[in-house]
Amino acid sequence: MWNMKKNILIVDDDAPIRQALHKVLHGEDYEVLCAANGQEAIEKLRSEKVDLMLLDLGLPVRDGWGTVIWLAQVNPRLPVIIITGRWNQRELARKMGADALMDKPLDVPRLLQTIRDLMNEPMERRAQRASRRASSFRYVPCDDQVLREMLRERHPTPYLCPAPKDT
Repeated sequence: MWNMKKNILIVDDDAPIRQALHKVLHGEDYEVLCAANGQEAIEKLRSEKVDLMLLDLGLPVRDGWGTVIWLAQVNPRLPVIIITGRWNQRELARKMGADALMDKPLDVPRLLQTIRDLMNEPMERRAQRASRRASSFRYVPCDDQVLREMLRERHPTPYLCPAPKDT
C-alpha cells in the first residue's frame, strides 16, 4: 500500500528540542526527518520528500535565514514554520517568505494546529503566497506564563515577575 503520511523536516541545533518535536510529531502520525543545521536541511530537502519544515534560526554551518533564502529559490511553495527564541523576528520572517513564526518555548497544541492548517492549504493558495500576491503569515507567540516560570527557575530575583497588564 502507498504511504500517505506527510513528511516534516525538523531543523534545530538543539538535540533535545529535535527529539521532543520528533516524538510529538511522530505521535501525530507524521513521518519525521531531522537536521542539526541548515546545510543538513538542504541535503535532506534535495534527497527526501518534505511536506513542511520547522526551522530554527540560530544554526551552525548555514543559519536559518540562509536556508530560507536557498529554499525560496528551489521550492518556494514548501511551507516553513520558523521556531525561534530570538526576539523581534516577526517582520523579517514575514518578509523572507516564512509561513509562520513561533516563539520558543513552543505552544505544542498551537504548533500542531498551525501544521495542520498549512498542510491542508490548497496548492493554489501556496502558489499565490510564493509569488507574493497573497499573504497568510501566522505569528504564534510563546505562552508568556511558561516563559515567566522558566525565567524564574533560571534567574531567581528578589522581586516578583508580574504578569503583563491588559491594555
